[in-house]
Amino acid sequence: MCGICGKVNFDNCATVNPALVRAMLSTIAYRGPDGDGVYNSGPAGLGHRRLAIIDLNTGQQPLSNEDGTVWITFNGEIYNYLELRQELIAAGHIFKTKSDTEVIVHLYEQHGVGCVEKLRGMFAFAIWDENRKSLLIARDRVGIKPLYYCDTGKTLVFGSEIKAILEDPDVNREIAPEMIDRFLTFYYMPGEETLFRNIRKLLPGTYLIARGGKVSTHKYWDLEFAPARRTVKDAAEELLEILEETVRIHMISDVPVGFLLSGGVDSTAVLGLAVGKTPHALSSFTLGFEADGITDERPYARLAALTYGSEHHDLTITASEFREFLPKYVWHMEEPVCEPPAIALYFVSRLAKDYVKVLLSGEGGDEAFAGYQNYRSLLWLERIKRVLGPMSGAASAAMQQVNRLLRSDKVSKFAPLMRLPLDSYYFSRTSNPFAKFNDGDTTLYTRSFAAQIDKTLSLGILKDHFRHAEGYGTLNKMLYVDTKTWLTDDLLIKADKMTMANSIELRVPLLDHKLLEFAARLPENHKVRGFTTKYIAKKVLSRKVPQPILDRRKIGFPVPYSSWLRREMKDWLFDLLLDRRSTSRGYFDRKALESLLTEGTSSGRYSKELFSLAVLELWHRIFADDAGKGSALKLDALAGKAPAN
Repeated sequence: MCGICGKVNFDNCATVNPALVRAMLSTIAYRGPDGDGVYNSGPAGLGHRRLAIIDLNTGQQPLSNEDGTVWITFNGEIYNYLELRQELIAAGHIFKTKSDTEVIVHLYEQHGVGCVEKLRGMFAFAIWDENRKSLLIARDRVGIKPLYYCDTGKTLVFGSEIKAILEDPDVNREIAPEMIDRFLTFYYMPGEETLFRNIRKLLPGTYLIARGGKVSTHKYWDLEFAPARRTVKDAAEELLEILEETVRIHMISDVPVGFLLSGGVDSTAVLGLAVGKTPHALSSFTLGFEADGITDERPYARLAALTYGSEHHDLTITASEFREFLPKYVWHMEEPVCEPPAIALYFVSRLAKDYVKVLLSGEGGDEAFAGYQNYRSLLWLERIKRVLGPMSGAASAAMQQVNRLLRSDKVSKFAPLMRLPLDSYYFSRTSNPFAKFNDGDTTLYTRSFAAQIDKTLSLGILKDHFRHAEGYGTLNKMLYVDTKTWLTDDLLIKADKMTMANSIELRVPLLDHKLLEFAARLPENHKVRGFTTKYIAKKVLSRKVPQPILDRRKIGFPVPYSSWLRREMKDWLFDLLLDRRSTSRGYFDRKALESLLTEGTSSGRYSKELFSLAVLELWHRIFADDAGKGSALKLDALAGKAPAN
């Protein structure tokens, strides 16, 4: 696990300054504290920061082929590298290291850009081909590892993080204000765009080629849902085999491996499946919160640790620690994301840093096998709509009647959706079509900013996803949209950035692409059956999960940020969002913002919106104001602390 960066000039006579590459590397030093390296040759410069996990003695990068004509800088892990290595040796390639990095170099020599299709793992890499004077950058299928780039028209600049790209004075730092509404619509930034107009994300399952002054991107993988008839018994047996294999290969490491425990089924099962697959002792980590009325996950995590004999560690974080970390959270995330659990992940990975370099988590099981309750609820809603037909108001009234009979207001929130097709209200798992920024009410925006908002631009990314999923069933449509949006641009961005901030490699075995492809081939009722979510996965994983954990209601990872915003963080929130510096940006009407703050901190109704607005303002102060490079020197002041010595 590492950090990569580099630059290629389209004019082959123009050289890249190695001092620039080193400056880029310095901004992401925490991604690789075990060493760094720079390769420079005329128009190309590659940089690398190393976190040593495999081949500790000879895995330094950038690394080349035998004659020095192909160079690579690589971030990630290739889990089938030993198998590929044997194939390449048989084909005549000579290896000088035992690293997975060198396998990619020789794969490129053997297969060209087709090398990406043979890799099983998480990766972001750049290959400079000296003979062809071409650059290849590529990202893994699901987007576990991030990769950003900027095409200036004269150069291509890339990096694991935006901060590295911003070090190049040739990069335009212009903000794209029209993207602000996309962020506030989704609470994260789906798609290839960022808030910088000229900096883009390389999409998952995509590679880019820069050659002869031309830049082109190409998709090499997508998740295709093609359910096939099969018995639950046969599917369960195959699923267990795949789970055993994926956890086994994710345990490959020359350093100790630990486990993140959330108290849920997936993380517990990953720990259970790992027993006996490593010579190292197992350790596990979790945390809780100092807050009233919050479910403490730690007893369930301790039960999992006791069951499987891991050395367990946990900690507690407070509202003040949460607030003080927020500027650093925004600095590390770089893209505005409303993801309070990410802050918990930072603190628990900081705890783990004293014990391990690698962590495994259960991320992805709910996305692969439909574990979230909203999948079940909306699946039933769409079934009811098909039975009732296009009755518009009558169908909505029927939902209200059901609500009265059940004496629960939980049903009432679905009534407005009775009149809407799925593709007009399903933005992604965490996005609410009736939230403050999505209900057609633009009064929070200033009049001039509201005139710039184009919901077609904000939501346009969904049209392509629903078009691709046109022939899928209702459940698979939701799963596909979430895989292409929420999974990549929220969950995995958070997972990478918060762990790498502590120089920790996070592995996600339940997002192995072979496991995802298997799940996509399952019939929908193998995933949601009746009112049971994640049906077949629970059936299989139950063999590895204590009954109290298996039986508990899924609650996610509850971070009490809503109550903190109303109490301990209330004054800070008002000061931040109503400060002259904030209101002068011209995005939000001051009176409307005051009203939102007052109501939100009183009722808790707008917690997501308020947290998102706070993140957006901090993002501007860190990345847009002053030099606009995301300088770490600003963070202590923004956190309300004295600068560190």
